[in-house]
Amino acid sequence: MKIAKSYIILAISLMLTACSDSFLDLKPISTATSDNFYRTADDFKNAVNGAYAGLQSGGLTGNSYVFGEITSDNTVAVASGSVTDQDEFDRFYIKTTNPFISGRWNDAYSVIARYNTILDKIGPAVIDETLKNRYIAETKFLRAVVYFTLVQTFGDVPLILKPVATPDEGYEYGRSPKAEIYAQIEKDLSEAESVLPVSYPAADLGRATKGAAKSYLGKVYLTQKKYGPAAAKLKEVIDLGIYMLLPSYADVFRVANKNHKESIFDVQYKSGGANEGNSWPNTFAPQNSGNAVIAFGGDGNNQPTLDIINAYETGDLRKDVSVASSYTNAAGQVIPDRYIKKYYDVPVAKNDNGNNIPLIRYADVLLMYAEALNETSYQADGEALANLNLVRSRAGLAKKTAADLPTQQAFRLAIEQERRVELAFEGHRWFDLVRTDRAVTVLNSKKEQIRLVADLTTNNLIFPVPQSQIDINKDKIKQNPGY
Repeated sequence: MKIAKSYIILAISLMLTACSDSFLDLKPISTATSDNFYRTADDFKNAVNGAYAGLQSGGLTGNSYVFGEITSDNTVAVASGSVTDQDEFDRFYIKTTNPFISGRWNDAYSVIARYNTILDKIGPAVIDETLKNRYIAETKFLRAVVYFTLVQTFGDVPLILKPVATPDEGYEYGRSPKAEIYAQIEKDLSEAESVLPVSYPAADLGRATKGAAKSYLGKVYLTQKKYGPAAAKLKEVIDLGIYMLLPSYADVFRVANKNHKESIFDVQYKSGGANEGNSWPNTFAPQNSGNAVIAFGGDGNNQPTLDIINAYETGDLRKDVSVASSYTNAAGQVIPDRYIKKYYDVPVAKNDNGNNIPLIRYADVLLMYAEALNETSYQADGEALANLNLVRSRAGLAKKTAADLPTQQAFRLAIEQERRVELAFEGHRWFDLVRTDRAVTVLNSKKEQIRLVADLTTNNLIFPVPQSQIDINKDKIKQNPGY
């Protein structure tokens, strides 16, 4: 039992995946072990490609909408059947045994174990040094992304930076203060950005780039309220000169247009029956809609609220791309049922869609940069306003003026609004509200509308540690306040 318990704590087992010549064509290798696998450049290529695939897991990206959207005023859960556990997030009565909580913890530490093994094995490997350094940088970037997810979700978490050799060693890890987690994230991203290339040839599109590392580092600084460093780092992304807002918002999400000029870092998916497809288009389509909205039907999860429908200004071109309030069924009847349109695709089979899921894109960077500038020093008609208006103009909206936003607080609320509609259903809303200290105020003001079971407090700003972790390591793992 001790070995099994340690697996729950640290997810020690290593899951390797290999690929063909395409970065996206992934399939499992079931016979490799960490001792006999890590030898050649191809071995490390396969291992790093598998490290990217780990981001697809339910605990990290697959179910990320539960943490980033259902918790907010953007979407609600369908409180029945297998998604009842999502209702706990929607109305904030989250149990410490909730499977989405344990799924995030376990999946995160499973891929961290994979990253740590790669970093441990690659040092003495006899492969091209330039390639070796790039693989190290890619792996550190990925580790930083996952630790950022963990610290935003749970606060203090175990900081594990090397392979765990024995079950007893696993029990030595308690929760490190979140300041130490952030320091390691900053270190990994800083080291990654100094090595990663600005771009890749077509066959390697989707890998971590210098711009991705800089963008994440800027976001990490912003989350910690390090506004000066955040502004400086995000400006470096802009100054790379390789990213742009696509002229059409709809083109950002077209499957045939993946890894475009606005994309900075996406989780990569590929349809075609190889278990690499994206489930979101079917997951979010209305229940009982047959093939009227998408082939193979929908599950009705992550349903948009009337509040987010009404949040779009008249004439906002993003609304029809992102959300619908009804659909027409096979009998020609208009069915009033809200659903997310943003990730539409034509699936090969149910839940086998080709869409990528963006984690960070250029519009996000422009708005974060504007936010950081405003927090550093409000200027009535400065660079922050210009960047806000770049995003608004693409959406077909009139530019804001200094008269519209005469104070720092007015600008904060304008950024909050713009991020909500620009990045709707991309997993940002809850974490944006937490970062800006607005979650309690905003959600409590809509308590009846979003059916909160009680007023939110600061205890709700992070989620409970899985009860299983506490039960098997009581001396080292303690629960968050309020749970």
